[in-house]
Parts: sequence; structure tokens; C-alpha cells
Amino acid sequence: MTYCCAMRLKDGLVFISDTRTNAGVDHISVFRKLYTYGVEGERFITIQTSGNLATTQAVIGHLKNQLDLKVEPNLYSVNSMFEMAELVGHTLKRTIADVTTDQQEQSNYYCSILLGGQIKGEDMQLYNIYPQGNFINATSDTPFFQIGESKYGKPILDRALKFDTPLSEALRCGLISFDSTLRSNVSVGLPLDALIYQADSFHVPVGKRIYEEDPYFSNISKLWSETLRKGLNSLEIPTDDYWQ
Repeated sequence: MTYCCAMRLKDGLVFISDTRTNAGVDHISVFRKLYTYGVEGERFITIQTSGNLATTQAVIGHLKNQLDLKVEPNLYSVNSMFEMAELVGHTLKRTIADVTTDQQEQSNYYCSILLGGQIKGEDMQLYNIYPQGNFINATSDTPFFQIGESKYGKPILDRALKFDTPLSEALRCGLISFDSTLRSNVSVGLPLDALIYQADSFHVPVGKRIYEEDPYFSNISKLWSETLRKGLNSLEIPTDDYWQ
């Protein structure tokens, strides 16, 4: 299983992905699920993947080949993020169809993709792309998307994340979302890949890989657990006549 989270905020974009893949408890591996592309000063692109590993690697391989061989359209030739979402969605749908044409069997090869970025002359965009190739766009009312094992990390995002949340605070919120998921689901695991893009910078950031011994992540994980315990203990305890 996988957990990926992406946020489109007023000041920029935030992406976090785990790196664990598993095919049973005896086959646990580390694979990157966050991919970054771009032309410095002109466009920035990030792709996150969740689902069948063979499918996601094939999609990334096709997109890379299009760039290497200068086959058009490609990630660097399209004129808008909408066209880019169409390109990625078409590539995903075609990749699944190449494996099998049986509609029921195709579900075994499904994967989901988050595509975010900015092209010069356009606003930033964030898309959630489905296995069927269609997609939806993040808005100021719904500024984040999750794919994979999302349920454990969603409550903190729903409560704390807003469109105008500063990027550093959004990253902190996202890391707490991942901490909650890591504690509740062993199929999501460290290290994490995290990346922040500043709006209108058209800079392609390197990003950061967060390991178990990372001092900041370890500290906020510990403090968050303590805060939850203190918060629970501060709540009024139900009286006997409440539950009897």
C-alpha cells in the first residue's frame, strides 16, 4: 500500500509520499513514488503514484521516453497543466489497456496519480488522475488530494489545513498526517519523500528524503502523541448517569 498527499495552497505546492511497497509480509521494498520534472524558469512538474507498482513504473517510463525521444506531446511540450493532465491520464489508461482488455481484470492493474505543477503564464494546478484517465482539479475549497492509504491521515488535514495555510505549516500538518498513518498501518513506511514548490518561482526543487532518525520528524511525532494524550485527559469524563 501507499500514502501520497499533495496540497495546492495560496503560496505554493506541497508534496509528501511514503516509499513502502509490499506483496505480503515477506516482500517489503522501498520504491520512490514522487517524481519531479521541470525546465528551470519555465515549468515545474511533480507526479505521485499509488497502486500497482508495475503499472506506475510503466507510466513513468512512457513519460520519460517521450521526453528522451522528443516524442510529442510530452511533459515539456504541452502548453497547459490541463493538457499535461490529459497526457498523463491517456498514458495511464493506455498502459492498463495494453496489459489486458478485460474490464474486470484491468482493476488488478489500477493505479492513481497526483499531478501538480506550474507552467509560466499559468496558475499552479493540482490534479487527481484516475485509472480510467479522467481527473479532477484541486480548488481553494478543497486544497489537497490523497491517494493510497488515506483514511488515517485525513482527519488532521480536514481540521487544520486551509488554502491560505503557510507552506511551512502545511508541511508540518502533512508530516503529522503521515505520522498518524505510519502508526496505524504497517503497509505505509519510511523513508518519506517531501517537496515544497514556491508559487511563481519556476524553480525545480530537489526535495528532501526523511528517514526514521530525522530529528525534526521524530520530535513532532513525539510531541503530537503527547499533545493528543494531554488533550484527551483534559476532556470531561462521562458521569455514571450518562452511560448507565
